[in-house]
Parts: sequence; structure tokens; C-alpha cells
Amino acid sequence: MLRTVLRTVLPLLLLLTFGCAKFADRKLNGVTIKPPYAPSPYTAEFHKTLTVIDLHADQLLWDRDLLQRSDHGHVDLPRLQEGNVALQVFGVVTGFPLFPGMDNNKDSSDAITTLVKLQDWPGETYTSRFERARYQAKKLAERITASQGGLMWITKRGDIDSLLAARARGKQVIGALLSLEGTHALEGDPGRIDLLYDLGFRMLGLVHLFDTDMAGSAQGEAKYGLTDKGKQLVRRALDRGMIIDLAHASGKTIDDIVAMADRPVISSHGGVKGTCNTARNLSDSHIKAIAATGGLIGIGLYEYATCGTTLEDTVKAMRHAADLVGVSHVALGSDFDGATTTTVDASGLALLTSALLHGGFSRDDVAAIMGGNALRVLRRTLPMD
Repeated sequence: MLRTVLRTVLPLLLLLTFGCAKFADRKLNGVTIKPPYAPSPYTAEFHKTLTVIDLHADQLLWDRDLLQRSDHGHVDLPRLQEGNVALQVFGVVTGFPLFPGMDNNKDSSDAITTLVKLQDWPGETYTSRFERARYQAKKLAERITASQGGLMWITKRGDIDSLLAARARGKQVIGALLSLEGTHALEGDPGRIDLLYDLGFRMLGLVHLFDTDMAGSAQGEAKYGLTDKGKQLVRRALDRGMIIDLAHASGKTIDDIVAMADRPVISSHGGVKGTCNTARNLSDSHIKAIAATGGLIGIGLYEYATCGTTLEDTVKAMRHAADLVGVSHVALGSDFDGATTTTVDASGLALLTSALLHGGFSRDDVAAIMGGNALRVLRRTLPMD
């Protein structure tokens, strides 16, 4: 995986050296298959019938207007519309090691500090990870308002029904759901999750690339489970109706959360050890544990998740999970704009539909994987009001 590490580290070093956030964005968020995309007429027509839900994208981290088509990166409103995405989960990144590895990362030097300064974020975000989360939530809220109906908040179960009704009337509206990627953003205070909830956050990822004072990361040093603070946080989040995301979590953290969960939990983006044995991918036992809650395994479109650079590699990982626990627990978690080279951008998701069909999944299976399963879990887990 040295090649993967270098693709992440070198642009970050150049960002610091030359002070060019756009350069890092272009280099980090590439695609293997270049647009425009041309699925077969059969696939294109079938893809239009799907309710596509992607469980993770980090677009809010970058200095691109979500409403305007960009010539780089993966996600914006025009490309989401072209990909027939009905709902996009927007991850919020607040800390990232300057020299990230695939394992044993420390919470020390932080590339995000440099990135936010170069992108001229408000001064309070320079030193506060909580303020970075608040700022990204504000960015999304402003773009939803400016979209004039192109985007809509998803914060409760009724919003799902409103979204689907609008799309059934032919409106190209896309739901937007906020997710926190890592409890380091809470800066040691579990109670701050209430403030983020009020800003629209409805999904909580316990960790990102390093251990925190609340939970251990699969890519951290100690890889412990939930701390007392972490258990307090999870109870608080569950009481509020937040969805718990196990992506990046250590095995012990997964075990601790599954033991506490009274509803479905998810792993929003990643892969499975059965096809790609990397530090953060899920073991068969953890796939089964997540499925036992009624939850989801979100499979990514990038090499570290699938050990390959083709859509067929993603399908292979999805097939492994489906054969193990059933198609109803498999979902899409692209990791678009997550400092990753993905196979396609958001406008090319019909090609994944094609790859799933060619991989032996039925039309009903594909409809479930591309969004039906996520729709079921959101309807069960989001707060009533």
C-alpha cells in the first residue's frame, strides 16, 4: 500500500510547501475512469428508476461551490443529478494527520489546520476542530438555501417521505444528511453532540484516522474500545436518534457499540477483509455483528477499500458481504472527495449499476444495494421529528 500512502502524503507536503489547496484537491480527489460516462441505454434507463443513496462524501472540506459543476473532485449538485443520486451523506472532517499511514497514526501534526488557513476559513477554525465542524454545517446550510429546491435537509423521517414525493413528481431534488467523522471534533466534551445535532448532524462517526479520548480507531496506535466518555456519547447520540457510524472504528470499538445498540448501526464507507485485508476493513465477524443490528456495510469506490481500482473490485467486496449476511445489509459508501482516487465521480454511478448487473446481482438486488437498503435503515433510525 506504499503507493496509496504516497498519493496522500505528497500532495499534502506540496500543499504546505507551495500553499496551494486547489493543487492538493486536484491531486488527491482524482478518478480512474474519466468522465463523461456512457452507460448502455439499458443500464441508463434502469439506473434512472433507482433511489440512489451514497453514505459518505467529504465535499464540504474543499473550496468548491457545491452548486456549481467543477472540473475536478467528485461531488457537486450537477454531477449528483447526473448520477441520479437521491440522497448524499456529507461527512465532516476536522482533523487529518499530516503524514497519514494505513495504521498506527498519531493525533499530532494536522494537515487540516493548513488547509483551512489556505482556504480562508474563519479564524476560529484555525485552532478549534469543533468550530471546523460548525463551519462546514453552516456551508451546507447556505448551499441548501441557495439551491432554491435543488437540495433539501434530511434531519427526520418525514423528510425522507417529502424527498421521495418530490422526486416522484419529477423534481431533481437531492437530500443532504450531515455526518461527523471523528469525535476529536467534540474536543473532549460529549455534551457538544447536542450542539451539533441542533446544526443538523444526524450521523456520528466515532473515529477517523487516529484514536480519540472517546474511542479507538482501526488506524490508530492503541486501538482500544469505547472509553467512559465514549459510552456516554453513544448513549446521548442514540437518545437523540442519531445514526452510529462504525467506519474507521477499531474492532474493540465495534464490539462495544454493537453491544449498546438498540437499532441498526452502519459502517458508512470502507471494505471487507475477505477481499482486501487492510487495517480498517471489516472482518467477517464484524460484518455479521453489524448485520445482526439490522445495519449496513457501505462499500467504497477506492483502492484502500477494495485492493483494486475497478468497479469490479467494489462489486467483489459487495458480493462477499452479500454472500455472508445477505444483500439487504450491503450499501454504497463511495468516500467521494475523501482525499481518494475513486473509480468514477458522482455523475458516473450508472457504471456501478452496470458492474453490479454484470456481477450477477439481480435488478432487485441492485436496487437494494444502490439505495433501497439505506432507505430502510434511515426510515428506522432517524428521529421522528
